[in-house]
Amino acid sequence: MKKIAVLTSGGDAPGMNAAIRAVVRKARFHDVEVVGVYHGFQGLYKGNYELLDIGSVGDIIQRGGTKLFSARFPEFKEEEYQLKAIERMKEAGIEGLVVIGGDGSYRGAMELTKKGFPCVGIPGTIDNDVPGTEYTIGFDTALNTVVESIDKIRDTATSHENTFVIEVMGRDAGDIALWAGLAAGAESILIPEEDFDLEAIITRLERGAARGKRHSIIIVAEGVMNGHKLAKQLEERTGVKIRTSVLGHIQRGGSPSARDRVIAGRLGARAVELLLENKGGRAVGVKSHNVVDYDLQQAFEQKHVADLSLYTLSKELSI
Repeated sequence: MKKIAVLTSGGDAPGMNAAIRAVVRKARFHDVEVVGVYHGFQGLYKGNYELLDIGSVGDIIQRGGTKLFSARFPEFKEEEYQLKAIERMKEAGIEGLVVIGGDGSYRGAMELTKKGFPCVGIPGTIDNDVPGTEYTIGFDTALNTVVESIDKIRDTATSHENTFVIEVMGRDAGDIALWAGLAAGAESILIPEEDFDLEAIITRLERGAARGKRHSIIIVAEGVMNGHKLAKQLEERTGVKIRTSVLGHIQRGGSPSARDRVIAGRLGARAVELLLENKGGRAVGVKSHNVVDYDLQQAFEQKHVADLSLYTLSKELSI
């Protein structure tokens, strides 16, 4: 291949820029041109392209968000939009595509591959919910942002002897809540992968109060329940005022951690190698600290599984 393209799709994640940089510079190292596609699959369909060189991706490795922007484009599920996108890429001389994103992004890449246009997926989402990889780009940064926020909220909880419910992102996956809750010493963690018992949470709060504990932190993933709703239920049962903090989109932003930058660099480089080896329809990931690649179809046939040993451990440590 002599010219490839790269785009970011879905929710932004810290480290996407580092991945873009890796794709561009690895390709240029092999004398391959790289086209940046702006606004995800929408830009792919509309032909919103720009040729990127080494300087185009300078000074972005430390920046959060995505230089190429992102946009929701549900129309891309329809074949006519996919075929038009392929037509535009071929007109521009593009021979392969790197897609950085999550599940929806991978589905778009798979459809293009099925129609004869080679694509490689790079997992970029703070939710860490892409099957086939142990870590996604952006998860580590988001995790550290959440832990830092919990630590600061705990200072207030301690000072005023309050219980706080902290709602974090995670519609279908509880990795952010699970890892952050364990790292920050939360008394209770609620994740989509496990049914929760309100009585058990109350019992844990009462047990803590009985031994003199004056504050507690409860972490809930947004996919389980609204944080304010949970706080209200606890207040009705305990008669104690419960504070609520919803962290929201602060979890997506910020300079990527060193870990996310390294993962992004390794995965971006491997994605380019796969295209140069004429291996489309693949996804890259990390397993046991090694970079791996696998069939994109596996991302849809498999299901993300949270490490429930961490969930068990969190309950054991919050006695």
